[in-house]
Amino acid sequence: MISKILVADDEKAIGDIVKFNLEKEGFEAELCFDGEECIKLIKENNYQLILLDIMMPKKDGFEVLKEIRPDYKMPIIILTAKEDEEDKITGLELGADDYIVKPFSMRELIARVKANLRRIDFNGEQDSNGIIETEGLSIDLSKYEVRKNGEIINLTLREFELLKHLALNSGQVFTREHLLENVWGYEYFGDIRTVDVTVRRLREKIETPDEDFKYILTKRGVGYYFRRD
Repeated sequence: MISKILVADDEKAIGDIVKFNLEKEGFEAELCFDGEECIKLIKENNYQLILLDIMMPKKDGFEVLKEIRPDYKMPIIILTAKEDEEDKITGLELGADDYIVKPFSMRELIARVKANLRRIDFNGEQDSNGIIETEGLSIDLSKYEVRKNGEIINLTLREFELLKHLALNSGQVFTREHLLENVWGYEYFGDIRTVDVTVRRLREKIETPDEDFKYILTKRGVGYYFRRD
């Protein structure tokens, strides 16, 4: 099946170039130029991936993320011309899977798009049945559903994949580089801070400050691991 990608960028010249290169690689690409149109198209279509510019009229990329993330789990890569560290972290905390800073090379963009779509294809094909349960947390691998004390927790696809990878290998410590390669699918593109932000966001969803039990633990100077019962 041909993957359908939405490119949301108010700079038409950039959008046209990105669309051309995506279609050259065999993808189906659609353009939009403001945040309100972006939200409308997402609700009306089935996109496998979103390329989302931060600086857009009507609604910026952050507002788009806030509105769509609770209901849509497809990978989202934010595009930003800003070098400000805070903007990158904000985008990740709002549910983006990664970011690319303008100006970017088409080679890097295409590589990240393919890496994200490979994860979706791999997840759809593998036989991941069964449920992992520990201390009130239930991870249904076939339904892609997580419950805490019986209540469903809304995770993005990337958050679920990270939790699943750690839980299936409970007790094993993984470096950020390993997680970036095996959960995000980036062998050489990517930023390990993306892992830290996603771990923090995942912890906020599945753990509460007043409970002693923690599911995801940090091995100082090494990486992260899922607590073994």
